[in-house]
Order: sequence, then structure tokens, then C-alpha cells
Amino acid sequence: MSRRASSLQGLRTEKPNSAGFDLDCKSSLEIARLINAEDAVVALAVTRVLTQIARAIDIVVGGLRSGGRLIYVGAGTSGRIAALDAVECAPTFNTDRVQFVIAGGAKALATASEISEDDVKQGRKEMVRRKPGRNDVIIGIASSGRTPFTLAAVAEARRRGARTIALTCNPNSPLERIARLTIVTQVGPEVLTGSSRMKAATAHKMVLNIISTGTMARLGYVYGNLMANVSPKNEKLRQRAIGILQRATGAGREFACRALEASGNHTPVALVMLAAKVSRTSAVTALKKCGGHVRRAIALAARS
Repeated sequence: MSRRASSLQGLRTEKPNSAGFDLDCKSSLEIARLINAEDAVVALAVTRVLTQIARAIDIVVGGLRSGGRLIYVGAGTSGRIAALDAVECAPTFNTDRVQFVIAGGAKALATASEISEDDVKQGRKEMVRRKPGRNDVIIGIASSGRTPFTLAAVAEARRRGARTIALTCNPNSPLERIARLTIVTQVGPEVLTGSSRMKAATAHKMVLNIISTGTMARLGYVYGNLMANVSPKNEKLRQRAIGILQRATGAGREFACRALEASGNHTPVALVMLAAKVSRTSAVTALKKCGGHVRRAIALAARS
């Protein structure tokens, strides 16, 4: 057995879970109950690292406020979880500064590309292409904490001065050693031995949700708990934007529709216009001065 294979089998996420030893002999309901019970462990694992997650939010907020990007890096399931969160940030918060890198490229989103996980050269190359700098934050995601592609990408980002964060399920991993901050969600062995698409992936989806949403809330792209920056690019999102304007300001539907149209279909601009009772020009100016922070822009526009 190779040293690398031996080290993999020693990880908690690779060990057998005794609760699932007779998985193939159980009924459908028994299987459902077992997996559901194991999934209950995930939220507790995330709870234990909330302090580290909060630190990650602070780091990302600082980077984005300085003009940087948040770039997720992963392979296989980790890369797909990264892509899911990054892509959804565009319509939800109207930002293109949350990005992802996945081993095997875009085709790996739909087709398994396991061999790409071991490609150190490609991991380094993909990060070089993105030219990370000191304001960029790179989050390397790997349940094992030892995926070669991800390690190479994060190491290259750190070499170029970027802020680096490790997200893994195993402590004392190589990924932890090259990152500025580490978040370890210790979910334990999977019901299906080694299948990190289960509890490990669920934990990392939860963590990325918290980091991205927390960051955007801190940046003021959220007003209360409303998606103040939502981009109304289709009818569903347009209706959502109108609803947000109504809830946030108490305006009637007709006034909300008119404000959204007058704003050029920019939800935060319309929100400032309605809440502060100002023109589009004043709303745009206030948002620019406040770095896009909606609540502060409303206060500034109202004073002006």
C-alpha cells in the first residue's frame, strides 16, 4: 500500500461508520432514518466552528471592501458545492466577485473528472490565470484536506499574497498548514464509507452559505433580511424585487413598480429612492459614496 493511500485510510471521513455496517440489508425506511440521523450531526459540527466562520466572514468583507474577490477552489463534490454557492451570488446579490475554480474545468460540473483532482500543475495554472492579489480571498475546500489540485491552487494564491482559508473535515491536514485560517467541520465517518458527498458536503454547503450571506449582509447588500441587491433579470426576480420594495418601504405595488422602472431596474437604487424620497440621481450618488451599502445610503440620501 502506498504512503498516500495509507494516509487517506487514516482519515476520519474514510473510516467505516458502524451504524451502516448492514446498510444493504435494511429496508428503505430504515435507510432513510439512519441517514437522517447522521445528517443531524452536521449542524452540530458547524456550530462548533462558528467562531472560525465569523473570522472568515471578516476576512472576506475586508477583501471585498478593498476591491478584491472571493474565490472558492475545489475538486469533485467540493468543487461543485463551491460552484453552486458562487453562481447563486450573482442573481442574489448582483455581484460577480464571488467566483470558483473546479478541477477539470466547467465540464466537471456535469461529468465526473476524478483524475483532475491529482493534477498539481493544473491547480497551480488555474490560480495563475486568475492573478490573485492581496485583496483576494481564496477558500480551498477539501473534505480530506489533502486534494493535490486544491493544495496547489491555494499554495499559489498564498505565494502571490492572497488571503487563504481552508475548509475541511479532517484536522491537521496539509491544506490547514498552507492556509491563514482553517475551518474544520468534524462530521465523522459517512454512512456509506468514504462517500464525502454526504455529511461532509452538506457541512461545507452550510459553511459557504453562511460565509457568502454573512459577507453580503456586512457589505450592506442586504436590507433587514431582504435581498436588496437582487437583479431582476427575469419575471420571477422582477416580482421578487417589487415585493422587496413594498416590504422595505411600505409602498404600494404601483409605486414600487414605478420606482423600479425609474431606477433602471436596479433594486438598491429603487429602494433608496423610495425610502429616502429622493431622485434616481441622488440615490445613485448616495450608494456610490457608501460603497453600495443600502442602509447607509438611505440615511445619507435622507440627510441630503
